[in-house]
This record gives sequence, C-alpha cells and structure tokens, in this order.
Amino acid sequence: MDVTDLNPAPSADEVFRYLQTLPLPHLTAQQQPPGNGLVNLPVIFYTENPTTQTFTLDIRAFRVVITATATKYTWHTGDGTDVDSTDPGAPYPHQTVTHNYRAGTYSASLTTTWGATFTVNGGPTQQVSGTTTTDGPPVTFSVLQARAVLTNPYD
Repeated sequence: MDVTDLNPAPSADEVFRYLQTLPLPHLTAQQQPPGNGLVNLPVIFYTENPTTQTFTLDIRAFRVVITATATKYTWHTGDGTDVDSTDPGAPYPHQTVTHNYRAGTYSASLTTTWGATFTVNGGPTQQVSGTTTTDGPPVTFSVLQARAVLTNPYD
C-alpha cells in the first residue's frame, strides 16, 4: 500500500507495540557444572537458544519485517544477585558469565532484553523505539561445600 496522509507508514512507536506482542523465545539459563556446584568454584551460566528472531507482519496493509535481537542478558542467580551481560555466555572453557555461591540450593533464571529494527515494504532499516523482555524458566541446582577426608592408604 502507498503512503498517504490518511494511511502513513508504521512509525517506530507503532512497531514497538507490535514487538511487545511477538512470540519471542523465553531463553533458558544453563549452568555448569550440571547438577551440583561447589563452593569457591564459579558456576558458569549460558544459553544456547537463538538470539535473533525475524517476523514478517502486515500492519495496516504495509509489509513490516521486524528483526529482534537479544541485546542484554540478566542472569538472576537465585541468591539475590543479578549478573548483566551483553552476550549469551558460553560453556567451559570459553565461559563469560560466572557467579560464586555459598552452600545451598538455588533457582536461577534468565531475563532477556530484546531490541529490534524494522523495514516497511522493503525500505530502509529503522530502529524500533523501545525494548521488551522475556523471562526464561528457572533452573534449580545445589552448591555443596567440599570437605577433605583423610584416609590411611595402608589400611
């Protein structure tokens, strides 16, 4: 459809309203070591889910392509601390997001902030006027205190 005074092209604010309703993925936090961690050994966090999503919409007869990209990751560690990063983390040995814990059981989760760009009818790329977030499911794990045990090798 052509742009007219009666039907202007979708604005960055209008596209932002659509961005907030898109089925963006709820990225899952993963941790290493799997299962139980150890006190004084950092727990590694990462996510392996896709961090860019593309959607094609019809907004008032305009073809709008929205490309949403994860721009910030907030790792809720479960002990009251949040760790922010601009990357999705990575497993060992290339870890970028870590956190040290005391002994206990924790539920960690990931909030992902999504920014986006858009095009209208194949025109120039524009920035969406805001960001939106998704919350991933919690992952529960324990952190144990390792204790040294002396043994007699001659018994």
